[in-house]
Formats: sequence, C-alpha cells, structure tokens
Amino acid sequence: MLGAFRPTSVSSGGLLWYLPWKLSPTRKANARTRLKRVDAVIEAVRESGIQCNALVCSALSRFSLTYTWFICRQDRALQLPKEHEMHPRDKYTIFSAASRGYRKGIHKVPKWTRLTLRVNPKGF
Repeated sequence: MLGAFRPTSVSSGGLLWYLPWKLSPTRKANARTRLKRVDAVIEAVRESGIQCNALVCSALSRFSLTYTWFICRQDRALQLPKEHEMHPRDKYTIFSAASRGYRKGIHKVPKWTRLTLRVNPKGF
C-alpha cells in the first residue's frame, strides 16, 4: 500500500527501539573500557599540571561563573572513584527514586555514555 496511510512499524504495533532489561556482557565491557579511558584522561591532566586558563576564561564569559567554582569542579573530577574502586552495582546501575528498589539500569538513562554517573546517594 503506497500513500499517506501506509503501515509503518509503529502503527503496525511493532517496537521502534528494543531496550533490553539488562546490559549484555559486551555492553558492560564497553562501559568498563569507557570508564578506564576517562580515568586515564583525568590522571594525565592531573600529572601534567597544566593550568587551563583558556577554559577558565571561556567558562567565566559564557556562564558568568566564578573562578573558585571552576577549581572546585576540577577537584571534584579528581575525587571521583576510579573504575577499579567502584562496586559493580555502581558501574551498571544508577539511583532512581521512581524505580522499584531505587535502582535502574544505566543503559536506560538518556545519553548515558556521555554522562558521569559514578556517584550515587549513600545507602543506595
């Protein structure tokens, strides 16, 4: 059937995107590799001791933030737990007040590969 009313996967009742309820071993390995790469970048920046004045100036002009906030943000990156220090529960799940058990799979967070989701509330 051609035309404006042709059946599509959504109107036919099919799934548009399949979101599995748990991470596959391959996706878990990719997440661990991603965490290790971020740890390597943070460590390289810490060892270099480079003052990022260009980043500070652009942050101040774009967001009207203070210099102390930027320094605190850099220190916060150094305080994040490394991949080998994290519990598997924190690597693959994240706190969610709306979920049963207050946890949901990290792959259900939009854009989870680009976010830093290493720290959860204490006790969860």
